[in-house]
Amino acid sequence: MAGTEWYRKAVFYEVFVRSFQDSNGDGKGDLPGLISRLDYLNDGNPETQDDLGVDALWLMPVFASPSYHGYDVVDYERINPDYGTLEDFERLCEEAHRRGMRIIIDFVINHSGVQHPWFVESASSPSSPKRDWYVWGPRDPGWKQPWDMFSTAPTWHQKNGAYYYGVFWGGMPDLNMRTPALREEVKRLASLWLARGVDGFRLDAARYLIETGGGAGQYDTAETHAFWKELAAHVRQVKPDAVLVGENWSTTPIIATYYGDTGGVPGGDELPLNFNFPLSEQILAGLNADNAAFIAAKLVEMGGVYPAGISDAPILTNHDMVRVATQLGGNGGRKANAAALLLTLPGTPFLYYGEEVGMTNGTTSNDEAKRTPMPWDGTPKGGFTTGTPWFGFSPGHASGSSVAAQTDVAESLLSRYRKLIHVRQ
Repeated sequence: MAGTEWYRKAVFYEVFVRSFQDSNGDGKGDLPGLISRLDYLNDGNPETQDDLGVDALWLMPVFASPSYHGYDVVDYERINPDYGTLEDFERLCEEAHRRGMRIIIDFVINHSGVQHPWFVESASSPSSPKRDWYVWGPRDPGWKQPWDMFSTAPTWHQKNGAYYYGVFWGGMPDLNMRTPALREEVKRLASLWLARGVDGFRLDAARYLIETGGGAGQYDTAETHAFWKELAAHVRQVKPDAVLVGENWSTTPIIATYYGDTGGVPGGDELPLNFNFPLSEQILAGLNADNAAFIAAKLVEMGGVYPAGISDAPILTNHDMVRVATQLGGNGGRKANAAALLLTLPGTPFLYYGEEVGMTNGTTSNDEAKRTPMPWDGTPKGGFTTGTPWFGFSPGHASGSSVAAQTDVAESLLSRYRKLIHVRQ
């Protein structure tokens, strides 16, 4: 797919590296493991039908971080040692590109980890050169978490006689993107990773970037939109065919605003892809009710508020959601219809790893249960590791919800995904 808008015809696949394939027996997935599985995703030969056929991978955070999920970055230039080395990452990009696949990575710039040297320096003194790289105040103004106005979780956190803003929790202090030096550093980092081979970025918590006060000042501010336009212009200048994908979990009319102006830049001058969470909700509701009216009504609403000429980014579920197979009660017909809907809708569909084999949620109630290891086969270690998996497999991996069990079965869910993706191409 040549041209700067290759993403319009692409099918993306979301990978949690920790759960995809372990190469060294430590029970954690890594980049060499992912490289070893690239032919499963796309073998580079359009004539074959036994690969999935996806065009691009979105990697959940791969930067250095103390947590299993990686959303509290402590070094934006270094690969998480659990996952390998920078050389492994560059080899992944080369191997993916050789097969015709693109790579985008999570670029988490709403906040950093509390152990990031920037924050350590910022917190050290009110006169620190990096004090204004984060959001500080003399007291706790009592702001709520904007996605839950009834939440009692604090958003301001005390340290060294002052308070810093961390909308998710105290371990992830919000970066202050009003600060010109920080904005320039973020653009430098974007340039660095584009030079290292990435084809774009997924932008976490994109609605919450720049705050102007409590309540409505915590989300969807004009300053937030202005920054995304600034970053998008920078990325277009550095690598014209790179793509930005926004996580703006909101209503359809709000999501529509994050494309920006389509007058000068085809597809929008802000974020050319935005995940369609409201459509996902209606797809799942419609499937469970055996009623397409929910989905049709949402598509009509989108037609009325989305800018002309943009590309939608439909999903079934992602790493923050209960898996689609679980939400559909394991119903085979509904899982098959979910695949058909996702892969025949207009736009740029995103598939979450394991959806293609009907992976369910794990048995716990935490986020880890949405991100369990990939079931390559039905053995106790699932073909994922020779060691002890970092987290237990979801139920069903030994009884049919694995790649090996479905690969040569014409009517399997995996075969359906493969056929639909190849037909879509």
